[in-house]
Amino acid sequence: MKRWPKHILLLCVGSFLLVRAQAQTPDTTLHYPFTTRGAYPLSTSALNSPLYLDNPDNIKSQVIYDPATGTYIFSETVGSWNYRPPSSMSKEEYEAYALRQNIRTYWRMKAGGESMEGRLSFIPSIQVGGEAFDKLFGSNTINIVPSGSAELIFGFNLATQDNPNISERLRSVPSFTFDEKIIMNVAGSIGDKFAMDISYNTEATFDFENQTKLEYVGDEDEIIQKIEAGNVNLPLPGSLITGSQSLFGLKTEMQFGKLSVTTVLSQQRGESSVITVEGGAQLQEFSVTADDYDANKHFFLSEYFRDNYTDALARLPLITSNVVITRMEVWVTNKTTNFQDSRNIVVVNDLGEAVPRFDPFDPVVGQSGEYPRNEKNNAYELLTTTYGDIRDIKNVTSTLEGAGMVLGVDYEKIENARKLSDREYSYNEKLGYISLNTALNTDEVLAVAYEYTYGGRTFTVGELSESSGISAPQSLILKLLKPTNFTPRSYTWDLMMKNVYALGAFQVEEEEFKLDVLYRDDKTGNAVNYLPEGELNKAILLRMFNLDNLNSQRDYYPDGIFDYISGVTIQPSNGRMFFPVLEPFGSDLERILRDSLGAEADKAIEKYVYQELYDSTQTKARQIAEKNKFMLAGEYTSSTSSEIMLNAMNVPQGSVKVTAGGQELAEGVDYTVDYMLGRVTIINQGILESGTPSVFPWKTSRCSISRRKPWWAPI
Repeated sequence: MKRWPKHILLLCVGSFLLVRAQAQTPDTTLHYPFTTRGAYPLSTSALNSPLYLDNPDNIKSQVIYDPATGTYIFSETVGSWNYRPPSSMSKEEYEAYALRQNIRTYWRMKAGGESMEGRLSFIPSIQVGGEAFDKLFGSNTINIVPSGSAELIFGFNLATQDNPNISERLRSVPSFTFDEKIIMNVAGSIGDKFAMDISYNTEATFDFENQTKLEYVGDEDEIIQKIEAGNVNLPLPGSLITGSQSLFGLKTEMQFGKLSVTTVLSQQRGESSVITVEGGAQLQEFSVTADDYDANKHFFLSEYFRDNYTDALARLPLITSNVVITRMEVWVTNKTTNFQDSRNIVVVNDLGEAVPRFDPFDPVVGQSGEYPRNEKNNAYELLTTTYGDIRDIKNVTSTLEGAGMVLGVDYEKIENARKLSDREYSYNEKLGYISLNTALNTDEVLAVAYEYTYGGRTFTVGELSESSGISAPQSLILKLLKPTNFTPRSYTWDLMMKNVYALGAFQVEEEEFKLDVLYRDDKTGNAVNYLPEGELNKAILLRMFNLDNLNSQRDYYPDGIFDYISGVTIQPSNGRMFFPVLEPFGSDLERILRDSLGAEADKAIEKYVYQELYDSTQTKARQIAEKNKFMLAGEYTSSTSSEIMLNAMNVPQGSVKVTAGGQELAEGVDYTVDYMLGRVTIINQGILESGTPSVFPWKTSRCSISRRKPWWAPI
């Protein structure tokens, strides 16, 4: 036998072992018969058409960062096998690639009608582990979706006036301005059982627009069926005990077999009211406290009219006044985008006053109580001659502050001020006051110019745009009634009438109208129509305040009933009641007590007189609860109509119930309700024609007001 050389044998054995080792090591490269040319960095990167299908789920695509080389490696695998050769990118290339992918995804969502908020959330979903959480809330997912905006405005204002009469330190007045605006809506869920809905807006007109509601809903076989927190309601089907739709608190619903238990622990944020209507005429009671006067709507035109107001109404229904206002123009700060009837104005509070308050004017002082006119002081002459350059609105501040006047106190300048139309205000031609339909805001300025006759002569206060001959863009000079800095220290604070009260009625008819002035006596707990003090308990408050001089036949004989004098003691169109005295619960009441009680008056004045109501702001006066015990109460009848106003807005859905003759009517068949405007319309004419009294119990979503049903004591 032929023997092989040793080196040949070693080579054969090595080859055999190498082949065996290769057979035992798996090949991780998956061979495929098609190409992926152009698909970079993934196999689906070049497939832009939706006709191409995506990779199946068993193909896993991933990107791994290699810190050693600083590159990103793209790989696609099927199990542990490479589906295609891996590819890599540098850091700069990967950032550009990611940007292109995000842009492409964004435009695809836009083209498909999807929103970014629907795909992306500010707070991503949170997964909570544990079986206890899953059993309690039905799922382990927490999802919160906030939306809205927050705006903060910071500012610094430095007002400087070069007035040699003022010390150097006081010529510059620094001040900070801060304003915030938050609009927030939060909707979320915890599992499948708990949901939340919160809305908050600092610019909301009413408090009820801010809603907070948390709700937990259990399964049908659980004891706890529902838990609500925040804005809740408790509707009850019975007529003996009615429910409420305006509650804030906690409500639970539990089920024990066939027994259902509903529990509510809450604060009532609404009020229940009942309106009675006979033949379409609305009967309703009202109650207004002394501190709720109609603020920022009624103003005297000058100190003259205020000083003569009580004397002019001393012999009602006669009005003793020698002045008759013939023309009127009212200007306010323009808060609209309509500049059709606008002008630049310069407004001074001393205009037309017999005794000006700004000393540098060196006034020509007239006699006390003399009628107002521009000629009684040289303020108007000084403004139009010496300071004639104030016709240009740009020169007003430097000119008047150089003379020592203070912006917001002594004068105001308004660019593009708006002239009110005749439908936006009314005025009393003899008593000299105006009444605005809408209350002024804190930062709004009120100015007037008017023409009147006295003793056969015609006088003018301020400049009327139609007859002054001053054309735009020159400024008009007007009389200031309300400045921006309107406080009890303002010169014009006393010009705002604080003896006018809104009864919450419209188109008030004299028939069946009743009103009484009441005082809440702490000893008895009742509201009486007299003062329980000495001999005063024999006189009713109506008579004390000059509201009861006539009987029903208009004879001068008091009968204990409010004297309904249209345009003087009451405005029927808007339900405004006017006292014929300036400060009924303040200085006028003090005068009555001193005349009636003599030496014992001081103690009664300390107890009853509510002078803070007129010397302080309305908000501050309301904090003095021991003096705020007077009120106006009564009932009124509005005009006949098929539309009944509920005197409230945003009435809760389903809270209005209408009955006629004790039978409940059907909504949509006998009547309709406009819940937003608070209006009920009777569509069944048979109910109106029959004269059957209809009752409207309803609830509002306003702040809770404890409304009693006071009535006047017999005379």
